[in-house]
Amino acid sequence: MIKIGDTAVDEQKVVETQPISSDEKKEESTAEKKSTSTKKSKPKAQSRGTVRAQLTKEQEEKETKMFKDNIYIVFVECETPGNIGFLARTMANFGLKNLVLINPPTLTNEAYYQATHGKYIVENAKIYKTLDEFYQSQRIDFKVASTGMAGGSYNLSRIPLRPEELGKAMNVSNKIAILFGREGNGLTNAEIDDCDICVSIPTDPTYPIMNISHAAAIIFYELFKNRHEYGVEGLSESTPLEKEYLVKDMKELIDSLDIPDHKKRNGLKTFNNIISRAFITGREAHTFKGILRRLKNKVGEQ
Repeated sequence: MIKIGDTAVDEQKVVETQPISSDEKKEESTAEKKSTSTKKSKPKAQSRGTVRAQLTKEQEEKETKMFKDNIYIVFVECETPGNIGFLARTMANFGLKNLVLINPPTLTNEAYYQATHGKYIVENAKIYKTLDEFYQSQRIDFKVASTGMAGGSYNLSRIPLRPEELGKAMNVSNKIAILFGREGNGLTNAEIDDCDICVSIPTDPTYPIMNISHAAAIIFYELFKNRHEYGVEGLSESTPLEKEYLVKDMKELIDSLDIPDHKKRNGLKTFNNIISRAFITGREAHTFKGILRRLKNKVGEQ
């Protein structure tokens, strides 16, 4: 899959999904067969929830470093120093450090005060007179414009991605600039046209323009969440086989009850729907299965 920020081919930036090769299809088919196998696999002790974190620790550290080093947050012609501080504080919340200010006002104490624990970001901010000067200086590979006024099919430069889509598609191995515009007028059409892609947050049309730090928090969160996992034991989702056994045990329990057949069918269907929709950890599935078995035994004794 080609991601946002990938190096362009033949001077064109393309975001698309490549067709799956026959070998990849074969691997997917094999994986599906294994997941639906009727044989119950015996899990290794203390393997749930921590194995992924151990296997990908080095890769995750590398990804985190690129995330911090290669994303530049650009505030174009900010009007008030306080908003610079608010933006820096939000950046610190999500591990971003590269703040770029284009033709800013004088950085008064208010900027540092509002930044609180993100004060170091304001202190290390890079200042340029124009966007072009910044692009040339840092050799930016990909530019993202943020806007509250998304366009339609007749305004191609303003056809936006949502923050969630942007977060999933970004390749942080290259240098990426995310632009935020002026408090009053945002980015100009020319500034947006010069960017590779546009991101916009869906808001109520009666008041679509958000405060910059609020909009930034939403976008930063979507970027951040796709690159950070909680490697906590027990948070691994249950397998399809574990869910299948849960439904099987519930069916046996319901069948043992003295209720009409249609209520048995509805009850089982309801339970199956809940299990299918829910995020259930492997530990939870194991515990629930034990309870169902005890209930079956209790009902059988009566």
